[in-house]
Amino acid sequence: MWTIIRQGGPLMYLILLCSIVSFTVIIERVIALSRARVDISAFMAKIIDAVRRNRIMAAIEVCDRTSSPVASVIKSGLLKQASSRQEIKEAMEEAALVEVPKLEKNLNVLATLAHVTPLIGLLGTVTGMIQAFQVIQEKAGALNPVSPADLAGGIWEALTTTVGGLAVAIPTLVAYNFLVTKVDGFVINMERAATELVQVVKGER
Repeated sequence: MWTIIRQGGPLMYLILLCSIVSFTVIIERVIALSRARVDISAFMAKIIDAVRRNRIMAAIEVCDRTSSPVASVIKSGLLKQASSRQEIKEAMEEAALVEVPKLEKNLNVLATLAHVTPLIGLLGTVTGMIQAFQVIQEKAGALNPVSPADLAGGIWEALTTTVGGLAVAIPTLVAYNFLVTKVDGFVINMERAATELVQVVKGER
């Protein structure tokens, strides 16, 4: 592996760095989203039961015990339960504006790496081919025949950086789309839970 990286030229070290950053972000986001996951049906059942019994503080305590952005949004609505429908909705929307960026943290880094690493690989391909043509020019100028071995270094660098860039970009893009889907699921759960809470607090269901 290290032999391939060395022979791929200096740009391979940059691609390697991109792969380390990508892997770190993916692991961190998977762990963070796993910890934020909650059984929304069971959670809302407890909240609704407490609200219908007029035990708002008990519902707030359920939110405090639940480590999830959905719980934070619902708590903000419960704290405004005596206010108008619009004020309750605004409170939960403001809480969501705080929680959603936490879920999306570093996803822009993955998106950037997924787009940049193939370009780095392409740059390595270009520089490798330039080296190969420089060898041809030097040999031709000295009236020496060009052998495959003379071109191997440049072509090796060209192909290795291309493969390296794609090898990092493809799984990074897949992971990015997977994580975005997970975040979208959290947002949908927030919206559904918020709507449900407003209906229950205002006695509409």
